[in-house]
Amino acid sequence: MAGLSPGERVLSSSAMNRSIRHLSLVASLLVGAACPSLHAAELSPAAATQYAQATFRDYFELLALPNDAIVPADIRKNVEWLEAAFRKRGFSTTQLANDGKPMLFAELPGSDPARKTVLFYMHLDGQPVIPEQWAQKSPWVPVLKRKTAKGDWEEIDSAQLFSGPVDPEWRVFGRSSADDKAPIMMFLAAIDALKASGDKLGVNVKVVLDSEEEKGSPSIGKVMLAHRDLLRSDAIVIHDGPMHATNRPTLIFGNRGAAMARITVYGAKVSLHSGHYGNYSPNPAQRLATLLASMKDDTGRVSVPGYYDHVKLGDAERKIMAAVPDDEAALKKRLGIARTDQVGANYQEAMQYPSLNVRGMSSAAVGDKAANIVPDQAVAELDLRTTPDSNAAYLGKLVEAHIQKQGYHLVRGTPTDEDRSRYEKLASFAMQTEGGDAAGTPMDSAVGQWAYAAMVDTFGAKPEPVRIRMMGGTVPTAEIVGALQVPFAIVPLVNADNNQHASNENMRMGNYVDGVRTIYSLITHPFTAR
Repeated sequence: MAGLSPGERVLSSSAMNRSIRHLSLVASLLVGAACPSLHAAELSPAAATQYAQATFRDYFELLALPNDAIVPADIRKNVEWLEAAFRKRGFSTTQLANDGKPMLFAELPGSDPARKTVLFYMHLDGQPVIPEQWAQKSPWVPVLKRKTAKGDWEEIDSAQLFSGPVDPEWRVFGRSSADDKAPIMMFLAAIDALKASGDKLGVNVKVVLDSEEEKGSPSIGKVMLAHRDLLRSDAIVIHDGPMHATNRPTLIFGNRGAAMARITVYGAKVSLHSGHYGNYSPNPAQRLATLLASMKDDTGRVSVPGYYDHVKLGDAERKIMAAVPDDEAALKKRLGIARTDQVGANYQEAMQYPSLNVRGMSSAAVGDKAANIVPDQAVAELDLRTTPDSNAAYLGKLVEAHIQKQGYHLVRGTPTDEDRSRYEKLASFAMQTEGGDAAGTPMDSAVGQWAYAAMVDTFGAKPEPVRIRMMGGTVPTAEIVGALQVPFAIVPLVNADNNQHASNENMRMGNYVDGVRTIYSLITHPFTAR
């Protein structure tokens, strides 16, 4: 952390807000900050395409490796493949033990004490798949597609991708094609370009590949603390999450966290015949629906008392968020919705507030397995997106208190006979309050200025890179920074409409090429604390 002041470490939301007051002045300095002696070595679009294309076969090979973190053997295969790929490019590597699902550390040799050291974070694991939901043979058999005149995606011969002109609108479909194997392959392509060009590094380069990010990175803090000396660095760059929808270079200064909760509402001891007991024994599914409906109003705002109370946004912050070039009409059209939730004045502002999302509900069965019963219980799972000023413990207590105010007696586990005889409404509430915390860093931090200047050197200042105060998705920033105590910036590289976590995940080839250019600019641009 040499040369970095305490104010450049991860900050609370209030500290972030204070720093933004100076952002107008900082913005005027940023364009001039990259003086000629500090310019990144520029990689032309043609050269970036050349080196990107040289990695496409390996990219397809990597995508063919299943990588759900619940299968340790598959994770190890991915780690072994990537370790060989980094060693091929001259990196020294170390597998970081993690209960059978190792993380991978890699470092370019020749570290210079006169240069700052940047640790690049990406993850090699992916979300589970439901194969029948994918419009291709298998999520693990990547395919190349192009959009037809009717707006549909049609599969084309992937051999076209490996030689000849690359259409930037082509997309590769497959699990982890965007989240997060593409940035890893872009990084390797940038290193190939660096070695071929003879350009000099501007920073010392370290890389860590997480193996459980899609599971909330439950061990990242422990693993990083155990290898703190190995991972020691002056700043962290996180290549995860989607770029702005314009595909302009994007720089993000924070992320919401994620916490999980489960609500179970109990009815009779066993499921009952609906003819004999309907209108007599209360239905827990109906009660659960009513309870969940009490947590949000018709505009989509959380109605749990106090849920938004800790979020304080001033005029300066709102001005910055309004300046982000979101096309909300196009976004609503892409999502297929007529109206947004009215939590914020715009998309960016909505991401600054904690959310309460019902991610799934279950009670008895539907379809062919349905029966004419009054179910014995109903379950809902929630995910709560936290912010730096509203953590999981705070939000969980509010939700728990709200449930009790609706007349429920909360139990742990199955209610006893005594519980059933004493209380009309019975439920349980379980909350995960550890891991997946939100994080934020000042928008005028040294690492932010360095990354911004590198992007401007490569892509130009008009239009300027998009700067986002806090993205809605979750990466384990807080856990990483908490262990290593260094500032961070999030530099996403993949297209916003990549369907991450869902079926038909895809990667736009134009973003892949631009990602190679972005990484090249970062690793060749000297990082000086200001």
